[in-house]
Amino acid sequence: MYEKELNSIKKSNRLRAREVFDKNLIDLASNDYLGLSSNKELLKKAYERVLKEQYNSSKASMLVNGYSLIHKEFEQELCRVNHFEDALVVGSGFLANIALIEALVRKSDILYIDEYYHASGIFASKVLNKSQVIVFKHNDINDLKEKFEKFNKNTRNIIAIEGVYSMRGELANIEIFEFANSKNALLIVDEAHSSGVLGNNLLGIFDLYKIKVQQNHIKMGTLGKAYGSYGAYILASKVIIEFLLNRSKAIIYTTAPSLFDIALGHEGLKYILNNKEVLKFKIKNNLNIIEKYLNIKSSSLIIPIDVGNNKKVILIQSILKEKGFLLGAIRQPTVKSAIMRLIAKIDIKNQDLITICKELTKLLDKEIK
Repeated sequence: MYEKELNSIKKSNRLRAREVFDKNLIDLASNDYLGLSSNKELLKKAYERVLKEQYNSSKASMLVNGYSLIHKEFEQELCRVNHFEDALVVGSGFLANIALIEALVRKSDILYIDEYYHASGIFASKVLNKSQVIVFKHNDINDLKEKFEKFNKNTRNIIAIEGVYSMRGELANIEIFEFANSKNALLIVDEAHSSGVLGNNLLGIFDLYKIKVQQNHIKMGTLGKAYGSYGAYILASKVIIEFLLNRSKAIIYTTAPSLFDIALGHEGLKYILNNKEVLKFKIKNNLNIIEKYLNIKSSSLIIPIDVGNNKKVILIQSILKEKGFLLGAIRQPTVKSAIMRLIAKIDIKNQDLITICKELTKLLDKEIK
C-alpha cells in the first residue's frame, strides 16, 4: 500500500530501520553523554527506591491517582537545584514539547520558534493557526527582533529555543535570553542536550550563562540523555505549571511517568551533582581531543561533520562499524544535508576517541563511490 513511497525513500538513501547493534561496538552515536546508562549502581538504587512504594507502576494519569512521592521528590529536587518555583515530570521530551506549545499558545498569542527547534516542537506548532507561528532563522537575534517587531500585536509572545541544538551541537544565543526578558516574552528553553553537560553545576545553559531565573522562563529537560534514564520534566513558575496541569492534553490524558524511570533519573541527577568536577574534567578532555584531531572547537559533546551525501554517510558508518565504532549517519529530514554525528561521550577511552577521529578524517578525505 505504501510501496511507492518506500521505494522513493530507498532511492534517496534515506531509508531507516531498527537494528540491534553489536554490544561490542564503541558507542559514539547515542545521547548517553556521561555513560550513566551502564551505571549498575544507579540502577540498583532506583530499584530499591521503587521497592519502597506500594505500587510498581503509575496506574493512571497524574490528575487521577498516578502521582507518587517518587515524582514529587524528584520535582522538588529539580526546583531546588535549578532555582525554579515549580516542576512537572512528563513521559518524554516529545510529550513535554507538545504539552508546552499546545497548551501555552492561546488563540491570540504568537509563537516565535527557531527553525532548528526539535521536531516535536515543530510538530506541536502545527495544531496552531498558521498566523500564530513565526519561524526565525537559527540562533539569529536580528531576525528574531525584526519578526517580533513585524508580527507583535501587543499580546502574549512566546519564544522557543534549545540550549544545545541536537544535530549541530551549537549553544543558544545568549542575546535571545536578554531579548525575551526585555519584551517580557515567555521563553521556552529545551535543555534536552545541554542539561548534564554545560555549566558550573552541569545543569545546562541557564547554569552556563549564569542566568537568574525569572517568571517568564520555562526550562524543559529530558532524562534519556545525560541522566541515563527515560522521561522528561518542565520547570517554570507556579502559575505556568498549574496552567499546564489544567490545560495541557499531553499531561491530562496520559499515564503518569514510570516510577522506575523517574527514580533512575533522580539518581542520575544526584550522581551528576556529586561528581561534577570529575565529569567536567572529562568533558573538557574529550573536547580538547576533538579540537586537536578534528580541528573542531565545540562547547557541547555533539560533533557534527558535514558530508552532504546520503550514500557516503551510510558507507562511512558501515566502514567504521567494521572497525568497531558506531557513529550516527544523519540524513534528511532530520537535517537539511547529510552529516556524520559523533558524540564525544566521556566513558570513551582517550585512545579510542583519538583513533575514531583519525579514521573519520581518512574516510572524509577519501572519495567513496
